[in-house]
Amino acid sequence: MPQDANAIRSILSLAPVVPVIILDDVAQARPLAEALVAGGLPVLEVTLRTPNALKVMEEMAKVTGAIVGSGTVRNAGHMKASVDAGCRFMVSPGASPRLLDAADDVAIPLLPGIGTPTEAMAAAERGYSFLKFFPAEALGGAPVLKAFASPLPDITFCPTGGIDAEKAKTYLSLPNVICVGGSWIMPADALAGGDFARIEALAQEASALRG
Repeated sequence: MPQDANAIRSILSLAPVVPVIILDDVAQARPLAEALVAGGLPVLEVTLRTPNALKVMEEMAKVTGAIVGSGTVRNAGHMKASVDAGCRFMVSPGASPRLLDAADDVAIPLLPGIGTPTEAMAAAERGYSFLKFFPAEALGGAPVLKAFASPLPDITFCPTGGIDAEKAKTYLSLPNVICVGGSWIMPADALAGGDFARIEALAQEASALRG
C-alpha cells in the first residue's frame, strides 16, 4: 500500500524530535527507552546498524508509551524483521524503486529518505507525502527545505543528519517540517556511564522545542 499519511502523521506529530538510536547493548534498551519516553520523546528510531539492533527494538517496544520504529531500512528483509520486532514504523536513508515496491506489502508505514526535489517528486508520485530529508545538514540544511516549501507544498519533511538542539529550532520553524531526527539527546558518555537521568533531562529540553 502507498504510505498511510494519517498513520505516519499521527506518529511524527507526537513530539518535535525523534531520537535516532544506534545501540548494541540490549541491557540498556529498556532504561534508555524509559528515559526518553519520560522526557516526552515517545517516538524512537532504532537503526539497523548494530548486531543486536532487532533485540534492542524488541525490548524498547515493551516500554509503556514507546512507539518504536526501525531505521536504516534498505530492503524487504529489513522490513519483515522490523515488523517481527514490534516496530510501528520504518525509516530508510533513501527511496529506491525496489524499496518502495517492497513497502507496498508491509503493514506499517515507511518514511523514506530523499535529498533532492526530483527524489521528492518521485516518492510523491508513489503516494508518499511524508519524507525524511537526509543527510540534512550536509545537503544544505534548513534553507534547502525552506526552498522546497513553495514548489512542493504537498510534502512534509522530517530532516535528519547533523542536527543539534540549536539547529532543530530553525528546522521546526519551517511550515513543511513536522519533526526532526537527532541523536544529541543521547550523548555517548551518558550512555557509557548509564546516566539515564541526564538523557531524560535532555529529552525534556528537546520535547519543548517548537518553531
